Amino acid sequence: MSAHEGAMSTSSEAGVQLSGCRSDLVEIAALRGRARELETNTAGRGLSLPPLGRVVSTADRLAMCVRPERWLVLQAPLAAGASAAQWQEVCESAGVAVDLSSATSVLQLAGPLARELLARSCRVDLHRDALPVGQVIATVMAQVSIIIAALPSGLLLLTPSTTARHFREWLAASAKPFGLLPQSNLNTVELFGGSGQ
Repeated sequence: MSAHEGAMSTSSEAGVQLSGCRSDLVEIAALRGRARELETNTAGRGLSLPPLGRVVSTADRLAMCVRPERWLVLQAPLAAGASAAQWQEVCESAGVAVDLSSATSVLQLAGPLARELLARSCRVDLHRDALPVGQVIATVMAQVSIIIAALPSGLLLLTPSTTARHFREWLAASAKPFGLLPQSNLNTVELFGGSGQ
């Protein structure tokens, strides 16, 4: 352990909190040439679809775009398939909604050293100037694909459920020198409620 890492683990200011968040995750994809219509449809339901690389949130949902004309929407869990069915109704004939809730795990990493922790194993620049609050990126960490969204409450991490246990264990082990603090799972309101990006 380096002197810097030893200092981090004893400082009361140091620390990262790793939490899980049970959420419904729906991918909305515009059909060819119908993105504007889809954006109008979702805006009518109170959700502005962000441009590529951005995150927007309301008190009860969060939307992010890491692929052109495709958006990920997180919201409080409903009955199986209900969220996707609601968003498919909103899409009408302009797009499709696919439920990714079982396929993706949602984590939050918070605390003053969260970015430094991830930066040690991340291929992209996580400095606040490069990834300010309200932006989102897709990358690979610990040989796992991951989406990182910068929120006022911390860094939101989306990873495939099939490798989520490995990723969470790797992240917890990597966070020990940073003063990993115990944290219970979050609900979606705690995660992004009222951040209003």
